[in-house]
Amino acid sequence: MASALKISQGQRCFELPKLIRKRHRNGEKSGILATLGITMEPLPRDNEAPIRLREKKWWRQETKDISALNLSRYHSTTPSLQQQSHFASLRVNDTANTVRVASPTSNVALELAEIDWDNLGFGFMPTDYMYIMKCSQGENFSKGELQRFGNIELNPSAGVLNYGQGLFEGLKSYRKHDGNILLFRPEENAFRLRTGAERMCMPSPSVDQFVEAVKLTVLANERWIPPPGKGSLYIRPLLMGSGVVLGLAPAPEYTFLIYVSPVGNYFKEGLAPINLIVETEMHRATPGGTGGVKTIGNYAAVLKAQSAAKEKGFSDVLYLDSVHKRYLEEVSSCNVFVVKGNVISTPAIKGTILPGITRKSIIDVARSQGFQVQERFVTVDELLNADEVFCTGTAVVISPVGSITYLGKRVTYGSDGVGVVSQKLYSSLTSLQMGLAEDEMNWIVELK
Repeated sequence: MASALKISQGQRCFELPKLIRKRHRNGEKSGILATLGITMEPLPRDNEAPIRLREKKWWRQETKDISALNLSRYHSTTPSLQQQSHFASLRVNDTANTVRVASPTSNVALELAEIDWDNLGFGFMPTDYMYIMKCSQGENFSKGELQRFGNIELNPSAGVLNYGQGLFEGLKSYRKHDGNILLFRPEENAFRLRTGAERMCMPSPSVDQFVEAVKLTVLANERWIPPPGKGSLYIRPLLMGSGVVLGLAPAPEYTFLIYVSPVGNYFKEGLAPINLIVETEMHRATPGGTGGVKTIGNYAAVLKAQSAAKEKGFSDVLYLDSVHKRYLEEVSSCNVFVVKGNVISTPAIKGTILPGITRKSIIDVARSQGFQVQERFVTVDELLNADEVFCTGTAVVISPVGSITYLGKRVTYGSDGVGVVSQKLYSSLTSLQMGLAEDEMNWIVELK
């Protein structure tokens, strides 16, 4: 008896998962397959091995309507993370303008031609592929793989869900006018992830593994990178305790995952000045805690203050230290800089502030341009006499601050719009990131 099946739709041919093969042998019919006019017929036994939908090489240039199929209902009751993703795995046509992403919660067809690249905004947009790599506690990450983007499955007792054992990173890829694809300092994200993983008792990919995984994911989703100057492809690596654990302890298994999404400006104002309010009661982090690593809990902790600030018309919140309540720390998701004359000051990294990669880059760029940069304790009172204030982060790059409200008093900056220093540093850094200026810092990784 033939041990495998193939499905055919016109000239397209794929292998079916084993469970569907079994149902076919038992005489069960597939309503979804029949609706699409798909027929099933035996394949030779030597094609048994793959447990994924696999295209034939001669089908490279056709629209993949079949990728809209949600095959999850044919799956076993307890699929592994890799198996579930394999069932929806389809190689995407590089020249196609449509990708359909099937999941238990949505069937969405995204038309690249219909995306308004000029008004992209910062939000999630499903793309083609994600990268997944797993390992057990006490072992090393080894082989990962690209899988079709879709939902993943976690046990309710997974460490990340019960005890918050999770980290994430953020970096961007840009498209040049000549077609080249660029990454900005991906190894820095790898180092920071490893530092955070050590703090959270998690194994982590090596720097090389991290960077190679990022490259693979970006190239697999190349068609989603916005046109030059229209935005970037935001890259979100995740590291989480995916193994089952009940009782406070490190999870027995870990998953490293990367997905991507095309994005525009983080703040709706773009490069226009934002308005901040200083939070005096709630704090983002405390000494000895996890404020210095990019753990998921740090971000949930700021949602209440941030939401209240936005309801009052502010863009975000500026936090003070939790001990003295007078030293600047950072904004909800970015670092802060204060400009006075030729001196640029930013709060020192002391365990409660995330060591931002954009922060680090701006410090180097500013010093190379003759500015004096001080990493020190910066008091909230210094905001009253500052010439400029700006924020930095992967998502925002540089965001100039137009006003800060502290204890009911509002201080404004840059009556003419974006400050001179903010504009100069923004132009310098974005020119590097987009490949418009010579990379004297050796920060750029070219993918093609």
